[in-house]
Formats: sequence, C-alpha cells, structure tokens
Amino acid sequence: MNPQRRLCLKLAAAAAATCATAWPVRAQDLASARAFETLDLDWADTRRQRAVPVRLHLPTDASATRPVPLLVFSHGIGGSRRGYSWLGHHLAGNGIASLHLQHVGSDRQLWSGSVFGLVGRLQDAAQAAEALARVQDLRFALDTLLTSELASRLDATRIVAAGHSYGANTTLLACGARVEREGQVVALADDRLRAAIVISAPPFYGQPDPTPILQSVTVPSLHVTATEDIIRIPGYFSGFEDRVAVFDATGSPQKWLAVYQGGSHSMFTDRGGTGGATLNPQVKAATRALALAFLQGVFDGEGAALRQWPQRHGDILARFTAPGV
Repeated sequence: MNPQRRLCLKLAAAAAATCATAWPVRAQDLASARAFETLDLDWADTRRQRAVPVRLHLPTDASATRPVPLLVFSHGIGGSRRGYSWLGHHLAGNGIASLHLQHVGSDRQLWSGSVFGLVGRLQDAAQAAEALARVQDLRFALDTLLTSELASRLDATRIVAAGHSYGANTTLLACGARVEREGQVVALADDRLRAAIVISAPPFYGQPDPTPILQSVTVPSLHVTATEDIIRIPGYFSGFEDRVAVFDATGSPQKWLAVYQGGSHSMFTDRGGTGGATLNPQVKAATRALALAFLQGVFDGEGAALRQWPQRHGDILARFTAPGV
C-alpha cells in the first residue's frame, strides 16, 4: 500500500473515532478565575478563495495596557471551530486567548451528503494539498487577527500553536516540520509561533521514520496521548507508539510527553464518554492543567506547576517524560 493511501486510511479512521455526536462539557469543569467572551469571526482568504471561519475565546479584561498571550488551535478531520471548548474556555479563563480555526476542506461538512461517498470525501480531505492548505489557514488567521481591531488586546510576541490528530500535524508543520511535495522540500514554519501543543499526532504521510520531517521542529513542545489512542480499520493500524515516535523525532530538546493509561483517540475532543465515563473528564481536567502549566513555562518561565503536574495526576498516567529526565 502506497504512503498516500495509508494516510487516507489513517485519517478516515481518525475521523470515525473523533467526530461522532459531541457531548457537552460540564459547566463545573470550565470554572475559571477570569471572564471571557466568545467571538465567531467569518473570514475569507481572497487570494486562495477559501473561507477561514474562526472562534476566539478572549479574556474580557485583555486590553492595550494588558495584552494577553494567544493559542491558535487546529481541529481534527471532520471538526469545526466549535470544538475543543474544554481547553479553549479554560485557557481564556486563565488569561490566554484561544483562537480555534475551522479548515473548510477537512471540516464537519465532510459528514454531509451521501454516506456512500463518505470514504471518498475523507480521502480527499487527507490529500497533501489540504494538509498544506491548513497551515496556510493558520497563517492567514494570525495575519488577519493581528491586524484587526482586536490586535491591541493580544501579545504578538507570545503565540503558540496547538492541535489534535490531523490538527496536530498542522501544528507541527506550522512549527517547522518539513515535508516533500513533488520532489521539493516544503517548509511552512511561522516564526511567530513560540511553542507547540501536539495531541494525538498521527505519523506524517505513512513514512516509517519521522525524524527527517520533524527534526527541524525546534520550538518547545508538549505531546499528549494515551495507551489506547489507537486508529484501527481493516488494513491499517496505528497505535499510541506512533504518537511516541512523533515525540521522539521532534528536534527540540525542550519537549514533554504525557501518556495516559487507557482512553481513546477521540477522548481529547468535546465528547464526554469516549475513553471511559470516569477517565474522560479526569483526562480533560489533567490536560487543561498540563497545557496551562506548559504555557506558563513558555511565556513566563514559571516551571513549578509543570514539575509538580505528574505527581498530581500520576494515578491516570502510564508515562511522563520531561527534558533531562
């Protein structure tokens, strides 16, 4: 089976795992110290003739005299800007704006239309052209936001990228991963990004060794997965070991890996039951704390919370790896 076909199968399986009906996140799980507003912005990149809808969770007290850091989030295949609210709300409530992209070539519209055409639509969404277009969506969204009337409320020197599944690949490409297309190396790194949060990243393009692709990712990175973070369909299997291989291949010496015990690939979406009714909210709570601790370390050099995190959540962890450990 050729690498492109393997990628299509992999992402189709990931989509089936991640995009069933979303369950609402409990209000008590989103308690935060700071108020925030949620803005839906319907942008369009006229140069590429492509819509780029976004949802921005923005602390209400952000201002020109008190600008806040920014996280830009890329969804998995079949997702939308509405997803991953369990993380976006928490960050905004703790003083970090969270910009959630919607990639129109691989978003929830894939689920519309005949079920008999679903596999074909998923395969089209997994093509290299869409993978690269997603990174251009990210760049366009940052360009637009940072020249808008909201720009003064954001700290353009403190921006990170994050994503889940296909969105994790988007994040890595935007943070320095280098792939080949038609015999040419494509480099899409955005120098505004200071770090990456990589959740459930599949391998790139079915290549057995991710090192040549990922060694150029040198920003600090946080990787999150679970021992049952599995993509499985007839003829294709991708276990959590593939997520660990992505972590190992990433070039920065400043990188962290959290592996939860059990779970599922879709546990990191807004769905409330997948991966276990008890484990799912525990993992979301732990990952919220981990992401915030990582960002505090990146933005402010505050490392205490990140060092203490594995002791606080050790009962649901299978592995935790930190720099120098």
